[in-house]
Amino acid sequence: MQLVEPRPARPLPIRLTPLIDVVFILLVFFMLTTRLLPVEHLLLDNATTPTGSATGASISEITLYGDGTLGWRGQRLQVSAMVGTLTEKGVNKVNLKAMGEASLASFTFSLSTLKGAGVEVHWRRATASSNREGQ
Repeated sequence: MQLVEPRPARPLPIRLTPLIDVVFILLVFFMLTTRLLPVEHLLLDNATTPTGSATGASISEITLYGDGTLGWRGQRLQVSAMVGTLTEKGVNKVNLKAMGEASLASFTFSLSTLKGAGVEVHWRRATASSNREGQ
């Protein structure tokens, strides 16, 4: 004796309209909440001040210019030449100041080259007031 009728064997159709609505709402949400910034306008700002050594002597300051050269004690050299000069003089700790026109690629290359040569590097981006002071 069978009291309940068996279900039909045909599959139930999947309605796509609610799924499309949910996907559209998610798309709009992510489009409105995402900030799209170009990579070349990435702001690297470090508010650290130039540091001194434990004995109170000031640490040498190296300036990175827009053309990729490094300036130290009145001379501008390429990164590899500057590393040679620093190791020759026995300098193992510097403050690296990047001028506003310096690119991110040249900054990263200079920083990694100096660190790879065993130089401890503290860095900061030069502000408009420090640019005027250096001139």
